[in-house]
Amino acid sequence: MTKVRTAAEAVSLIKDGATVAVNSSSGLLCPDAVLEALGQRYEATKSPAKLTTVHPIAAGDMFGTKGVDHLARPGMITKIIGGSYPSGPSNAEPPLIWQRIQAEDLAAYNVPSGVIFDMLREGAAKRPGVLTKVGLDTFADPKRDGCAMNETARLNPLVHHMDFEGEDWLYFPALRPDVAIIRGSTADENGNLTFEQEGATLGAMEMALAAHNNGGLVIAQVRRVAAQGTLKPHDVKVPGILVDVIVEAPEQLQTTATAYDPAISGEIFRSLSTFDIPDFGPSKVMARRVAQELKQGWAVNIGFGISANVPRILLEEGRHGAVTWVIEQGAVGGIPLLDFKFGCASNAEAFVASPHQFSYFQAGGFDCSLLSFLEIGQNGSVNVSRLAATPHRTAGAGGFVDITARAKRIIFSGNFNAGAKMHIEDGRLVIDKEGKIAKIVPEVSQVSFSGARATETGQEITYVTERCVLRLLDGKLTVTEIAPGIDLQRDILDQATAHLEVLPDLKDMDAALFRDEPMGLTL
Repeated sequence: MTKVRTAAEAVSLIKDGATVAVNSSSGLLCPDAVLEALGQRYEATKSPAKLTTVHPIAAGDMFGTKGVDHLARPGMITKIIGGSYPSGPSNAEPPLIWQRIQAEDLAAYNVPSGVIFDMLREGAAKRPGVLTKVGLDTFADPKRDGCAMNETARLNPLVHHMDFEGEDWLYFPALRPDVAIIRGSTADENGNLTFEQEGATLGAMEMALAAHNNGGLVIAQVRRVAAQGTLKPHDVKVPGILVDVIVEAPEQLQTTATAYDPAISGEIFRSLSTFDIPDFGPSKVMARRVAQELKQGWAVNIGFGISANVPRILLEEGRHGAVTWVIEQGAVGGIPLLDFKFGCASNAEAFVASPHQFSYFQAGGFDCSLLSFLEIGQNGSVNVSRLAATPHRTAGAGGFVDITARAKRIIFSGNFNAGAKMHIEDGRLVIDKEGKIAKIVPEVSQVSFSGARATETGQEITYVTERCVLRLLDGKLTVTEIAPGIDLQRDILDQATAHLEVLPDLKDMDAALFRDEPMGLTL
């Protein structure tokens, strides 16, 4: 009997009150055809209602892949557990799921992405849950927000402190989904799945195992269906014994706004000359300064923002390949992509399943992480996960908390304050108009990264801005370098609402950073 069904037939099998896990990262691997059919079923029948949905990384975005917004209808979802959420410009209308969260229509939780994958793995093995130090003293800690994104969630705590052998741990209960909705490139008639046209596998296997082992349903969306026995066994990432239903969706996008790019899936390698190099300006100066912190042979994680341009600085400087980039979606090596393709890489050396990548990150197995900040607190803490005025501008924390928990070195980068206008002239930074919103503050509005814990555990923390470099030294935020053209008191100390220490031997940032030519980077 064939496993192939229409999307409408597949979602008709989902019952009221089900826990539905979705394997996606924005548009990457998003099973959007199945999610659309599920939303249409509810619109027509008001069933399935009262769902719990689980998203280790966001399903959909604000750039053409609706994802979870198909399900963001009153009464359809009562609880959502997400590592990240659809996000986009602050001047755009918030995604429907954010509107439901803010209206208290459902209980919403922001759980570190790697921890969600761990919760699914524990559920698949019928173990009780996850003991971890990931999230201690951050918004995930019950002493702070306990992962709750709204008041409805606060009434039903998801995470608890637990003493184990004299140490403080966070306990997250196992997840046992009734339904897993995953996506691949090809399924054979037995349900074996391959991912040859995808930029990752994310947690497809772990999610399918969690649903199957707990008597649940696994729905797989694919671009095409092949005859049984025609797929190479080494290419199969999810075996057919775990897959119940196949939905064929020939028009599925490879990732947001990308129908198909074989370099994203590692089928071809792009010429290095085809990658854009950042235009000269203050943002490029920051990316260059971050690059100066790296060492030959390092494995380096990168996040969104200024950090995402650092690989292109190395490319311009003839240093491509000197470090290996690793991103949470699973790509190792190559050149991570920008904007709404972030999470994919061209010319990758390998694709690792996200749960394995997160185990690597959570234990600090890599050398350095390059990340962004929204706010920096006086004790070195960072907020990257919540802007109260426009929460949909950020996607939540994603894998940020997993990555920073034990990272040996972290380099945060971003503008010193919000809204400043500036340019570079004759090798000097010129501030045309000062920003009105301080980003270096006494206390951050949400702790995504704990400066206090970093000091306690001995992490090496650097903050790169366009006008200065700061380091966390002895628990104090300290200015160590200053840009040419910048006045320490007027442009730095007076623009921060937190007290800053100043290194007695304050240095000038490298003058080569501020010239519109290769700077001769050495690692």
